Amino acid sequence: MAFSFSLSTPTIPTLLFTLSLLLSFLTTPASSATFNCSATTTCQSLIDYVPENTTTLNAIKTLFNISHLRTLLGANNLPLSTAPTQNVTALQKILIPFTCLCSNGTGVSNKRPQYIVKPGDDLDHIATVVFSRLVKYQEIAAVNNIPDPSLIGIGKKLWIPLPCSCDEVNGERVVHYGHVVEAGSSVEAIATKYGTDQETLLRINGIADPKTLQANQVLDVPLKACSSSVSNNSLDAPLLVSNNTYVFTANNCVKCQCSPANNWTLQCEPSTVNSTGCPAMQCQGSSQLFLGNTTTSGCDQTTCTYAGYTNKTNILTTLATQSTCAAPPPDNNNNASRMGLQGSSWSFLFAAIHLALLLLHVLQ
Repeated sequence: MAFSFSLSTPTIPTLLFTLSLLLSFLTTPASSATFNCSATTTCQSLIDYVPENTTTLNAIKTLFNISHLRTLLGANNLPLSTAPTQNVTALQKILIPFTCLCSNGTGVSNKRPQYIVKPGDDLDHIATVVFSRLVKYQEIAAVNNIPDPSLIGIGKKLWIPLPCSCDEVNGERVVHYGHVVEAGSSVEAIATKYGTDQETLLRINGIADPKTLQANQVLDVPLKACSSSVSNNSLDAPLLVSNNTYVFTANNCVKCQCSPANNWTLQCEPSTVNSTGCPAMQCQGSSQLFLGNTTTSGCDQTTCTYAGYTNKTNILTTLATQSTCAAPPPDNNNNASRMGLQGSSWSFLFAAIHLALLLLHVLQ
């Protein structure tokens, strides 16, 4: 009996996809991450994007569905005058801002970015090349309910679930940053660079041994956020802005930036971007100050600060006062004088007692 074997057309892409997955497992380390997120909420997060080829800011904005270029510029502390056509070279890191959704104990980007499948794409290529290993192909398949990862149609929209978190860290609200680990780096070095400690990074990332850290791994790094006067009832609460970044809020009427130079206090001012229809933002409680203005009286410095918004025409402000005078140093001379007087008093008392005892002895 003669046997024949032939490959039917539908099985060829399946075999090729399986082979590409096997090769990717052999040549690239695991890099995606699952960030813990206990609350059911949304927040703003950041993640590194490291393109394999030279691209542009505008192309990155489109890939990650970022509405405005200024949002991308703010996350990277780039001037607003930066051209959208500015090149981002291969392997150059750029921070991607996005909204995080926490649910069922983990955090992923809130239905964004959406990627449209192109000819020649498969899930592994999309995960490892297009999105630079920020996710695994299995994660893309899971959130998009794809039973067979080898069968995705051209033009299909895929939700790319970027890892993130909204949890407090050590009792403080932070901006969770998905840091792509560089070759030769260490947990301790990353902790020092971003103002945290090794124990915290190990704990929130579920790492038992810091020596197991791998290049291209996505690490959850908590970034300190500037304190603000934003009300919990504001539409942008909690407004978390991390070090050396800026954001636009209140329908682009307000620009806020964070810098340690300002004592980790959020600095907000009227925006010069799309300001049509924005209110004057005179400070509540002052007829002279407007948002961002400061006045000084003696040692007190009073600033009109941003407190949130309820709609485009109702932007809240409040007055914040802090002392600019340093506490006077201790008066060492006066302390020495007091100690000298106290010493003299004790010496006089001792001499008086000694004299009294001598007189008693003479009288006897």
